[in-house]
Amino acid sequence: MAAKQKAAKGAATASSAYAAVKTSPYVQRLIEDAELRDNLREAYESTRKAYGRLSNGKAPTKSLLEDKKLHKELSNAAEALRDAGTALRSGPKKKKRRLGRVLLLGIVGGALALALSEGLRSKVLDLLFGAEEEFDYSSTTAPPTPAPQPASSSA
Repeated sequence: MAAKQKAAKGAATASSAYAAVKTSPYVQRLIEDAELRDNLREAYESTRKAYGRLSNGKAPTKSLLEDKKLHKELSNAAEALRDAGTALRSGPKKKKRRLGRVLLLGIVGGALALALSEGLRSKVLDLLFGAEEEFDYSSTTAPPTPAPQPASSSA
């Protein structure tokens, strides 16, 4: 019976831990932000490499003072941790909407060009509605010959 109580207590603890993790903003950021995950992964790898160089059998003080590769790995780890901390404090980055701005700028520029350039305006109208047919009127009939005047009699 004690085993059942321990299992029930463990399940309750697990569900409360799950609820705490689910509502944590830091865990949510870690799940959503790929750059943050990359920074943490890089910091872990650099720290692991530095630990390997530090525990290679030499005296740790000698390694810390003289090993340039160890200095580089520790520097990389510190920089990655600093970037991760900054990303956690700053909040999620907003995605920039560049396409909308470019589209708006293009529409405004096109409207101004059409309004200011008569040649461009006529080309656009020709493309949309077809070219205007310009024609000179020439009559295919001959003008009527004047009717003969009746002779006037003067008496």
